[in-house]
Amino acid sequence: MSRIVLIAISAWVLGVFDARAQTPTPQEHQACSRDASRLCRKQMSEGDYAVQQCLQQHRERLGRACRKAFEEHGM
Repeated sequence: MSRIVLIAISAWVLGVFDARAQTPTPQEHQACSRDASRLCRKQMSEGDYAVQQCLQQHRERLGRACRKAFEEHGM
């Protein structure tokens, strides 16, 4: 995976959780990064909100850890 994609994923994950004033654990970051790159690659260039919406639209396809992280952060 390219460095730019990893940076974009990291920024998105941190942005989503920081919006809720909570910092993700390394495990949450890893779980959602994989799902974001797998399910929402096209939306990554559209910004954090687009990726978050995409993941929420694919909630049933999220990995268990990412789904749990979304639930714990009220999303």
